Amino acid sequence: MAGISTRKRTWGWYFFDWASQPYNTLMLTFIFGPYFAQTAAAHFMAGGMTENAANAQAQAVWGYGLTATGIIIAILAPILGAVADSTGKLKPWIWIFSLLYVVGAYGTWWSAPESFSALSALIFFGLGLIGMEFATIFTNSYLPTMGPREELGRISGSGWAWGYVGGVLALIIMLMLFQAGSNGLTMAGIASLFGLDPDTGADTRIVGPFVAIWYAVFMIPFFLWVHDVPKTTVSKIGDGLRELMRTISELPRHPSLLAYLTSSMFYRDALNGMYTFGGIYALGVLKWSIMEIGIFGIIAAISGAIFAWIGGYADRAFGPKPVIIVCCVVLIGTAALIVSLSPTSVFGIPLEPGSSLPDTLFYVAGILIGAAGGAVQSTSRNMLTRQGNPDRMTEAFGLYALSGKATSFLAPALIAISTDISGSQRLGASPLIVLFAIGIVLLIWVKPHGDHAE
Repeated sequence: MAGISTRKRTWGWYFFDWASQPYNTLMLTFIFGPYFAQTAAAHFMAGGMTENAANAQAQAVWGYGLTATGIIIAILAPILGAVADSTGKLKPWIWIFSLLYVVGAYGTWWSAPESFSALSALIFFGLGLIGMEFATIFTNSYLPTMGPREELGRISGSGWAWGYVGGVLALIIMLMLFQAGSNGLTMAGIASLFGLDPDTGADTRIVGPFVAIWYAVFMIPFFLWVHDVPKTTVSKIGDGLRELMRTISELPRHPSLLAYLTSSMFYRDALNGMYTFGGIYALGVLKWSIMEIGIFGIIAAISGAIFAWIGGYADRAFGPKPVIIVCCVVLIGTAALIVSLSPTSVFGIPLEPGSSLPDTLFYVAGILIGAAGGAVQSTSRNMLTRQGNPDRMTEAFGLYALSGKATSFLAPALIAISTDISGSQRLGASPLIVLFAIGIVLLIWVKPHGDHAE
């Protein structure tokens, strides 16, 4: 790291969030996810399903696809983390998973309506998501080396906010230059660049190659400025795996860390469920267009950027635990609001035909999800630095990754099953309320500074 200042190294670390965030913003939530649901529903209706049944089935298929991806991540995350920890080398793994990110994202281009295959689209999307998730696991492990412990909350919040800014900018570019509205023009009032034909979904499918190129370009500062901290001792891979199993077996001796890992497992999974199905919900329940969902995404992402930054300073002032609790309470209320919305009613109260209140309230929900979601994610990774053993922080982040991915399939699976059973997209989202509630209850046993001496 000779010749690279601490400030430049920190900014290089921030650029991973900037480069990778569009996968969440554009691919998972606001552009490709709704496109998948829209295209899959059209195929189901062509097969004889009613519109409501087709929309519910498309949401279920999306959920089962994410469930499969989550199971793969849950199985491999602890193993790869142990391997990387034993060798002391993180960047080679980040290179590998960055390549997977780019290939997966780019591959979603081949999902045109006339030759649509849900399986093929989900495989490419899943490859990119796996690449993004594993790259995030390894880059998060650098956080404890980015500054003094008392500043890590601010650094984490600033990095997350910077990532949201990247997501907002990428989404604006997508809507201004590529995504066509009902009039055939983009938000800038022009035809989609490169002659992309809306009738073939090309104006939307371009999101995959766009996100892949965005990531490849903006990861350059990370790879130039962030380097591994040399380990004084390097163990064999087998030793690293045995150490992981020993650490897991000893977790009951560290009740605060165990409670936090379990709590975050539930509330982070619920939040991911909100992100994953928000755009699909708006498409199927409120009948929004992908353009409208994209504008909604800009508002939500701006809210996320602002409150991730504010959350970092709140973390420094009050500590991470109060921030996490407040955010989870807000998200429970937001989930209840979303489940209550339909084009004709709110919380079961009938509305006048054509009322704009459901749309307005969904925008409010988006702002709240962005605000609480941005703050809770940035604060959560700093909370781990307080709960883990300072002398074995990389191992602690490996456990954090394990807890985050061990049930990463749970929210998509519960939503998919609830949607299938109820036949309703609205009721399908109700398990999120329970997951957030479990996360809050488990925080009771979490000490603000962990099991170690304050």
